[in-house]
Amino acid sequence: MILKRTNRAENELRPISIKGQINCWAEGSTEICMGQTKVLCTASVSESTPSWINKPEQGWVTAEYAMLPRAGDFRISRERAIQSGRSQEISRLIGRSLRASIDLSRLGERQILIDCDVLQADGGTRTAGITGGFVALALALKNLKDRHIIKEIPLKHYICAVSIGIYNQIFYLDLNAKEDKLCETDMNFVLNEKGEFIEIQGTAEKQNFTKKQMLQMMELAQQAGLKLIQKQKDIVGSFF
Repeated sequence: MILKRTNRAENELRPISIKGQINCWAEGSTEICMGQTKVLCTASVSESTPSWINKPEQGWVTAEYAMLPRAGDFRISRERAIQSGRSQEISRLIGRSLRASIDLSRLGERQILIDCDVLQADGGTRTAGITGGFVALALALKNLKDRHIIKEIPLKHYICAVSIGIYNQIFYLDLNAKEDKLCETDMNFVLNEKGEFIEIQGTAEKQNFTKKQMLQMMELAQQAGLKLIQKQKDIVGSFF
């Protein structure tokens, strides 16, 4: 099968939309759309921390990821008491990524839980969850500051994520579901506004990749990251 894009270049992101504060109850919330992928991210603040944290004034940020039953082109079973292995892995990835953006020692003894619920899936749900989850986290922190619960917003960096694949020696940025299935190499990059990498996930399912290709993918991710972070700045740039 031939992989050929008709509406965008190989190194071009899908159309991106981020809407802030769409949930009237959550301290922070956003809906992020990347192409046909839509993810609702909400940030909920709890005035307590996990019992295993024994540092005074130490906060915590964690995440939960789930797909709605008809997020994809066929219905999946609704997750109830136990998350699937895939959802647990993505939840941990989102949590790790967002914790890299914040100084937890300045959050106080409270926890912020980011829920990333996939409304519609067409590839890149985990990267959209990270990119949108950061905005929800930032808005929740602004909420706390506006209510004089914290004195300053303890964010350190903008955080975003993007996927890149290789097919027939061609690099494809921001994969949709069809492209993700066809690509011989599939990578996810989490990075900050300085172009520093927080996490890299990747596998060569059908074709090994070289060091040179890896460096090329990293450079492409850095270029895309600047565009994603600009979208985040449109919402949170006024206070961070």
